[in-house]
Amino acid sequence: MRHILALMLGTCLIAVSTTASGVAQQTRTAPDSATIDKALQAFRADLQGERSDLIAKNVTLTAAQAAKFWPQFEAYQKEQNLIIDDQMKGIQRYVEGYESLDDAGALALINANFDRDDKMNALRKKWLGEFQKTVGTKVAVRVMQIDRQLSMAHQLAFATKIPLVR
Repeated sequence: MRHILALMLGTCLIAVSTTASGVAQQTRTAPDSATIDKALQAFRADLQGERSDLIAKNVTLTAAQAAKFWPQFEAYQKEQNLIIDDQMKGIQRYVEGYESLDDAGALALINANFDRDDKMNALRKKWLGEFQKTVGTKVAVRVMQIDRQLSMAHQLAFATKIPLVR
Protein backbone atom coordinates (compact mmCIF):
# COMPACT_ATOMS: atom_id res chain seq x y z
CA MET A 1 0.00 0.00 0.00
CA ARG A 2 2.73 2.45 0.93
CA HIS A 3 4.50 2.10 -2.42
CA ILE A 4 1.27 2.72 -4.35
CA LEU A 5 0.38 5.66 -2.12
CA ALA A 6 3.82 7.17 -2.64
CA LEU A 7 3.58 6.55 -6.38
CA MET A 8 0.10 8.04 -6.52
CA LEU A 9 1.05 11.12 -4.56
CA GLY A 10 4.32 11.51 -6.42
CA THR A 11 2.69 11.04 -9.80
CA CYS A 12 -0.57 12.88 -9.25
CA LEU A 13 0.63 15.82 -7.28
CA ILE A 14 3.13 18.49 -8.08
CA ALA A 15 5.82 17.96 -5.51
CA VAL A 16 6.05 20.95 -3.24
CA SER A 17 8.80 21.02 -0.68
CA THR A 18 9.56 23.51 2.03
CA THR A 19 13.12 24.69 2.54
CA ALA A 20 14.56 25.68 5.89
CA SER A 21 13.58 29.29 5.20
CA GLY A 22 9.95 28.22 4.71
CA VAL A 23 9.80 29.06 0.99
CA ALA A 24 7.85 26.53 -1.09
CA GLN A 25 9.54 25.39 -4.26
CA GLN A 26 7.88 23.64 -7.18
CA THR A 27 9.91 20.59 -8.15
CA ARG A 28 7.80 18.94 -10.90
CA THR A 29 5.33 19.72 -13.58
CA ALA A 30 1.74 18.51 -13.59
CA PRO A 31 1.17 15.08 -15.17
CA ASP A 32 -1.44 14.59 -17.88
CA SER A 33 -4.94 13.30 -17.10
CA ALA A 34 -4.18 9.79 -18.41
CA THR A 35 -1.31 9.49 -15.94
CA ILE A 36 -3.52 10.73 -13.12
CA ASP A 37 -6.32 8.30 -14.02
CA LYS A 38 -3.86 5.38 -14.17
CA ALA A 39 -2.41 6.30 -10.76
CA LEU A 40 -5.92 6.63 -9.30
CA GLN A 41 -6.85 3.18 -10.60
CA ALA A 42 -3.72 1.64 -9.08
CA PHE A 43 -4.31 3.45 -5.80
CA ARG A 44 -7.96 2.33 -5.63
CA ALA A 45 -7.10 -1.28 -6.42
CA ASP A 46 -4.50 -1.34 -3.67
CA LEU A 47 -6.80 0.43 -1.21
CA GLN A 48 -9.68 -1.94 -1.92
CA GLY A 49 -7.48 -4.99 -1.66
CA GLU A 50 -6.10 -3.84 1.67
CA ARG A 51 -9.56 -3.13 3.08
CA SER A 52 -11.00 -6.43 1.89
CA ASP A 53 -8.02 -8.36 3.24
CA LEU A 54 -8.18 -6.72 6.67
CA ILE A 55 -11.92 -7.23 6.92
CA ALA A 56 -11.62 -10.86 5.88
CA LYS A 57 -8.97 -11.41 8.57
CA ASN A 58 -10.99 -9.69 11.29
CA VAL A 59 -14.56 -10.76 10.56
CA THR A 60 -15.93 -14.27 10.76
CA LEU A 61 -18.74 -14.96 8.29
CA THR A 62 -20.74 -18.06 7.55
CA ALA A 63 -20.71 -19.25 3.94
CA ALA A 64 -24.22 -17.84 3.44
CA GLN A 65 -23.25 -14.47 4.95
CA ALA A 66 -20.06 -14.29 2.89
CA ALA A 67 -21.97 -15.03 -0.32
CA LYS A 68 -24.18 -11.99 0.33
CA PHE A 69 -21.69 -9.70 2.10
CA TRP A 70 -18.76 -9.61 -0.35
CA PRO A 71 -20.83 -8.47 -3.35
CA GLN A 72 -22.37 -5.81 -1.08
CA PHE A 73 -18.94 -4.72 0.07
CA GLU A 74 -17.76 -4.48 -3.53
CA ALA A 75 -20.72 -2.22 -4.34
CA TYR A 76 -19.90 -0.12 -1.28
CA GLN A 77 -16.30 0.25 -2.48
CA LYS A 78 -17.46 1.37 -5.92
CA GLU A 79 -19.44 4.17 -4.29
CA GLN A 80 -16.41 5.05 -2.16
CA ASN A 81 -14.31 5.28 -5.32
CA LEU A 82 -16.38 8.17 -6.60
CA ILE A 83 -15.73 10.13 -3.41
CA ILE A 84 -12.03 9.24 -3.34
CA ASP A 85 -11.58 10.13 -7.01
CA ASP A 86 -13.18 13.54 -6.47
CA GLN A 87 -10.90 14.12 -3.52
CA MET A 88 -7.76 13.16 -5.42
CA LYS A 89 -8.68 15.37 -8.36
CA GLY A 90 -9.39 18.23 -5.95
CA ILE A 91 -5.99 17.76 -4.35
CA GLN A 92 -4.40 17.83 -7.80
CA ARG A 93 -6.17 21.10 -8.66
CA TYR A 94 -5.15 22.62 -5.33
CA VAL A 95 -1.50 21.70 -5.74
CA GLU A 96 -1.47 22.94 -9.33
CA GLY A 97 -2.78 26.33 -8.20
CA TYR A 98 -1.04 26.41 -4.83
CA GLU A 99 1.32 29.27 -5.68
CA SER A 100 -1.48 31.59 -6.84
CA LEU A 101 -4.22 30.53 -4.41
CA ASP A 102 -6.59 33.32 -3.41
CA ASP A 103 -9.15 33.47 -0.59
CA ALA A 104 -11.85 31.86 -2.73
CA GLY A 105 -9.53 28.98 -3.64
CA ALA A 106 -8.56 28.45 -0.01
CA LEU A 107 -12.20 28.41 1.04
CA ALA A 108 -13.05 25.99 -1.78
CA LEU A 109 -10.30 23.65 -0.54
CA ILE A 110 -11.60 23.41 3.02
CA ASN A 111 -15.22 23.19 1.89
CA ALA A 112 -14.26 20.30 -0.41
CA ASN A 113 -12.75 18.56 2.63
CA PHE A 114 -15.95 19.09 4.62
CA ASP A 115 -18.07 17.85 1.69
CA ARG A 116 -15.90 14.74 1.31
CA ASP A 117 -16.28 13.93 4.99
CA ASP A 118 -20.06 14.45 4.81
CA LYS A 119 -20.36 12.23 1.73
CA MET A 120 -18.23 9.49 3.25
CA ASN A 121 -20.19 9.53 6.53
CA ALA A 122 -23.51 9.41 4.67
CA LEU A 123 -22.24 6.50 2.58
CA ARG A 124 -21.10 4.59 5.67
CA LYS A 125 -24.44 5.13 7.40
CA LYS A 126 -26.31 3.89 4.33
CA TRP A 127 -24.18 0.77 3.98
CA LEU A 128 -24.12 0.04 7.71
CA GLY A 129 -27.85 -0.63 7.45
CA GLU A 130 -27.35 -2.86 4.42
CA PHE A 131 -24.54 -4.80 6.09
CA GLN A 132 -26.63 -5.23 9.26
CA LYS A 133 -29.30 -7.03 7.24
CA THR A 134 -26.70 -9.48 5.96
CA VAL A 135 -24.25 -10.04 8.83
CA GLY A 136 -25.92 -8.60 11.93
CA THR A 137 -25.19 -5.46 13.89
CA LYS A 138 -21.93 -6.32 15.63
CA VAL A 139 -20.23 -7.64 12.50
CA ALA A 140 -21.52 -4.70 10.44
CA VAL A 141 -20.18 -2.27 13.04
CA ARG A 142 -16.82 -4.08 13.04
CA VAL A 143 -16.63 -3.76 9.25
CA MET A 144 -17.33 -0.03 9.50
CA GLN A 145 -14.78 0.40 12.29
CA ILE A 146 -12.09 -1.22 10.16
CA ASP A 147 -13.10 0.77 7.10
CA ARG A 148 -13.16 4.04 9.04
CA GLN A 149 -9.79 3.42 10.71
CA LEU A 150 -8.18 2.72 7.35
CA SER A 151 -9.80 5.80 5.88
CA MET A 152 -8.52 7.99 8.71
CA ALA A 153 -5.00 6.60 8.24
CA HIS A 154 -5.13 7.31 4.51
CA GLN A 155 -6.53 10.80 5.07
CA LEU A 156 -3.68 11.53 7.47
CA ALA A 157 -1.17 10.30 4.90
CA PHE A 158 -2.69 12.63 2.28
CA ALA A 159 -2.87 15.58 4.65
CA THR A 160 0.80 15.36 5.56
CA LYS A 161 1.77 15.55 1.87
CA ILE A 162 -0.38 18.56 1.00
CA PRO A 163 1.15 21.98 1.65
CA LEU A 164 -0.78 24.24 4.00
CA VAL A 165 -2.47 27.31 2.58
CA ARG A 166 -0.22 30.37 2.74
